[in-house]
Amino acid sequence: MAILQDVYCKFGEVAGAAQLLETELGNIGLLLDAAKHDLIESWDPARAGALLDSINRRTLGQAIKHLGAKEEPFADLPVKLERALAERNRPAHSFYREHNFRRNSEQGQRIMLDDLESMHTTILGAYKLVLLLVGVDIDALVRDDTKNEPLPAGHLLF
Repeated sequence: MAILQDVYCKFGEVAGAAQLLETELGNIGLLLDAAKHDLIESWDPARAGALLDSINRRTLGQAIKHLGAKEEPFADLPVKLERALAERNRPAHSFYREHNFRRNSEQGQRIMLDDLESMHTTILGAYKLVLLLVGVDIDALVRDDTKNEPLPAGHLLF
């Protein structure tokens, strides 16, 4: 039963990683669209509100298409984002159907846990790459955290 609880816990971690990715893509989209519509230096609350509403309505797939980063060193970003999108969709749409009766055995639960770990790794990899677009290297921050210096935003890392 303990492995099954790990499966449920990892399922939540996968969902959390997907939301981190979706939020960061929304943040980047907001910045790009605000610059495109001259909302960085000019004051237009109605237009800014409409822009934010449109970004909040985007699905993860739409946010990925909107970003469309193809320049170096992010040439592989669209592929990684598409893989992350597919992995993000699996828990919600087909994970338990795919694994079906595996939840009833320890060996099956381990297979489920490994599958979720793979999803989590894929989504976090895409998230880290998206963060690099805005100049945040999480892996470097984790390495630097051993110096006990405060992180740039004052947050704890996962």
